[in-house]
Order: sequence, then C-alpha cells, then structure tokens
Amino acid sequence: MGKVIAIDGPSGAGKSSVSKAIAEKLGFQFLDTGALYRAIALHLRRKELSDDALYDETSNAIKGITIAFSNDRVFLNGKDVSDAIRTTEAGHYASIFSAKKAVRDALLSIQRDAAVNHDVVAEGRDMGTVVFPDAWKKFYLDASEEGRAKRRYDQLQGKGVEITIEEALNDVRERDLRDSKRDIAPLKKADDAICIDSTFLSLDEVVEKILSCIDE
Repeated sequence: MGKVIAIDGPSGAGKSSVSKAIAEKLGFQFLDTGALYRAIALHLRRKELSDDALYDETSNAIKGITIAFSNDRVFLNGKDVSDAIRTTEAGHYASIFSAKKAVRDALLSIQRDAAVNHDVVAEGRDMGTVVFPDAWKKFYLDASEEGRAKRRYDQLQGKGVEITIEEALNDVRERDLRDSKRDIAPLKKADDAICIDSTFLSLDEVVEKILSCIDE
C-alpha cells in the first residue's frame, strides 16, 4: 500500500483543486472520488433508476460499469463524460445516490485499489473515516456556506452554466444536509484529521498550509 493523503470536506470547499495541486507537487496520483460518484450517478440516471431503488436493483444497474481517467478527462463505459458530470444536476444526484449502500460498496474497492501500488491524494466525504482510515495524512477542508456557494457559482458560470448565487447557496445547503445526515458513511471530520478553513484563503495558500503540515 502506498502513502495516502486523505482530504475530506463539504461541497465547494475546494477539495478537488487543492488535492490535484498537492498531488502534482508531491508526485502522487490524484484520486478524484467526486468524479467517480458523479459518473455513477449519471449512469444510474440514464438507466432511469429511481431515488428509492432497492440494493439489488441498484447493484444490478451498476454491474459491468467502467470508469476511467485519462489526461484529466473522465470516461464512463468508454465515452467522455467530463462535462456531463460537472453539471448542477449531476452533483445533485451524486449526493443522492452516494447514500446508497450498493453504490458505496461498488466504489470502495475501486478507491482502495488505487492506492495499492501508488501514493495517492484522495478527496471526498469519507476518505479519512471509511475508505482510508489508516491514511498517512488526513485533512478536513472546510469553508463557510457563502464562501462555498460563491466558488460553486464561479465554477459553473465559467463553464457557461446558468445559475444564480441563491441557487448555488441552496444547492450547497441541500448537499450538506444529505451528506451529513445519511446513514452510510456520513460526512464528518476524522478524529485525527487537521482542519483547515479555506473561506478567506486562496488555492495557493491552502496548498502551502497542507504542505507545511505534511513537512512537520
């Protein structure tokens, strides 16, 4: 097993950008778990699976699915879905379907296998608590609701997605509620994780803080 840096936190805290930058600086691989859940959610929506589908039905719908990463692009069953999984709708359903045991069971081994032969930076909601409880380093990246909504708004606006700041804020609040209240692997800070508030910090400042903690 390689070294694992687990970075958890709520939606919009900047986990993906920070994790990718940390991985590049340290020569680790970046495990984009958010993309995994979004890709599965997209797949299940295309299968017209209902939100209240039972375990067996969900498991059967996932069976045989392939998710691959190449040159910062995400491929679902061989097709590029990089843009499709970054919509507000995809994020919404990723949060919903991530609460299903069948989905988490399917992705658990995929995530852990990524660190068998490589050093990885893994970002998500339960990296330090469930997927990699013995991770080499653990961080919890947080930010205010307003700060996270603004990041989400800017991100989607930059991609040409029509959204208001109010809609972005409501989306953040709804996802926080689902992620923290779900029965399976709820969002929470690992007891041994270092907490960093990114509300008033730039990407570079957050990266520097994490690298300093790692050096220590």
